[in-house]
Amino acid sequence: MADENTTAVKTEEEIKEIKPIYLTGDRGEAYILEFDRASVKYAEQHGFNTNAETIRITDAEELFFYAFRKHHPNISRADSDKILYEKLHGFPKGMFERLVELFALPYNALVQTEEDEKNATMTAQF
Repeated sequence: MADENTTAVKTEEEIKEIKPIYLTGDRGEAYILEFDRASVKYAEQHGFNTNAETIRITDAEELFFYAFRKHHPNISRADSDKILYEKLHGFPKGMFERLVELFALPYNALVQTEEDEKNATMTAQF
């Protein structure tokens, strides 16, 4: 149940609507960019600002790099920079915002849904 102290999060339906980013090159190379808990943990362990609410535009290159981790863990930072600047020529409109949304998904997955709340066998008071 939401109150004035609760941060608004996307509904389960809205979360399902957030699709990965698909990159396809003119030579047939293809990449899927998205995050899971492991890729977010990797970013945390390497000093990335993991608060999705306060990601700054200066974090954009790092966020782009870490988005490769789930499906393409062998992509280096130099390779991701090359893809971003030499192949894409920067962020297409809306891509940075989508990366932020994708980055937040593992955090949102930790929050109970209404169904989870009904099925919980333990309560939390805080």
